[in-house]
Amino acid sequence: MQQTRLILLESNYTASGAMMDLPNCFVRYNINSFYGNVPNEPLPTSSVNISSNAPIPGRKSGKTHIVGIISIALGVSTMLLATSIIFSILIKKRKSRNSWMVKFSKDEIAALRSLQFSLGAIKQATQNFSEDYKLGEGGFGSVYKGVLPDGQEIAVKKLVTNSRQGDAEFKNEILILAKLQHRNLVRLLGFCLHRKEMILIYELVANRSLDKFIFDPLSRQSMQWETRYKIINGIARGILYLHENSRLKIIHRDLKAANILLDEDFFPKIADFGMARLFNIDQTQTLASKIVGTKGYISPEYALQCQVSVKLDVYSFGVLVLEIVSGQRITSFLNDEENETNLLSFAWRNWTDGNAWNLVDPVIPPGSSTEILRCIHIGLLCVQDNPVDRPTMSAVDLMLSSDSVTLQVPAQPAFCTESQNLPDMLKEWSTMTKSSIRSEGGSINNVSITELHPR
Repeated sequence: MQQTRLILLESNYTASGAMMDLPNCFVRYNINSFYGNVPNEPLPTSSVNISSNAPIPGRKSGKTHIVGIISIALGVSTMLLATSIIFSILIKKRKSRNSWMVKFSKDEIAALRSLQFSLGAIKQATQNFSEDYKLGEGGFGSVYKGVLPDGQEIAVKKLVTNSRQGDAEFKNEILILAKLQHRNLVRLLGFCLHRKEMILIYELVANRSLDKFIFDPLSRQSMQWETRYKIINGIARGILYLHENSRLKIIHRDLKAANILLDEDFFPKIADFGMARLFNIDQTQTLASKIVGTKGYISPEYALQCQVSVKLDVYSFGVLVLEIVSGQRITSFLNDEENETNLLSFAWRNWTDGNAWNLVDPVIPPGSSTEILRCIHIGLLCVQDNPVDRPTMSAVDLMLSSDSVTLQVPAQPAFCTESQNLPDMLKEWSTMTKSSIRSEGGSINNVSITELHPR
């Protein structure tokens, strides 16, 4: 270990100053001016180890000088230490303040440049995020209506700093939606990144999300079967586009009524791609490192084994179909007097008993269309426990568009038996975290930002 050395500067054997040679710095103390009045003759020096008890030559007051020098050295060291600590704290705060900021590569920045909006333009369009322009609010933040200078109406999703939709999901949605165009997918117009502000700009969809209609006792009065059937068909075609017909192969992973937006003609548009997973064209399944999505819409193989495939979205679609037909949420029967565990078990019991019409929303006239029973049948096929038994979305689209297609007999849905009831399963998967599972040909991250492979 390097020792600290004290060099006394003496003039005519009278201590007039000292230099301290520290491992990382140099300190000098002198009672005379450093500049001017410097004697022509060299000053004799003597070296003393301050850890030694040997006497210091010279006057008795030399010890007093040493104490003063040591005090100065300690003061300088304390000042340097305090400065270092303050500097470290400031750097840490700056990193924590900017750690969430979205990082785009140079190629991504070049590709997305045309989608960038300034914060000033967004504030002007929304009247500085006026409460009068607010369309809704959720855990992610708030959505505002906006009007661009050319008169185009937009929807502005302003994310909060501690939003459930973090920077990875924000980036994921931009990169995916920027490359997708389909009438049954919400269209991304742009985004804004300004300091702590993360903002997404979409086309304005006139009506609210699907859950605001089918689960509301008053609003669902206007949702007659023709409208519901159109919504089911549109959702199916949107998912089919994601799975098979787009330039990308995408698993949405969070299909639910709240993520289906309705335009002025009640055509559905799938939204919220923050949890979406990109697949290679020839890839069929992979493993996720963490479960994402919404309780009730999660397939059993994903909830328990982290398996991700197109059949995950098929399962969620089946739940949506049964919700649209019945006007009931997937969890509506958790406290039912008949001890039904969920909507799936209620639908299965009535289907097997030959009472499928008991599942239909009472606002729909009884026996108005055989399409209703066919949709219940398709919904039950989509929520079967074994993902292999579930149809693909291309098969679902064919079933919906042609009455001549014979439907198979569905097996019992997932989460319907006593050993696999919904509350226990949801409790189990909600606490699961598998942080080190490696995907087959993909990323181990829960949100995949992989290379995009055009079709």
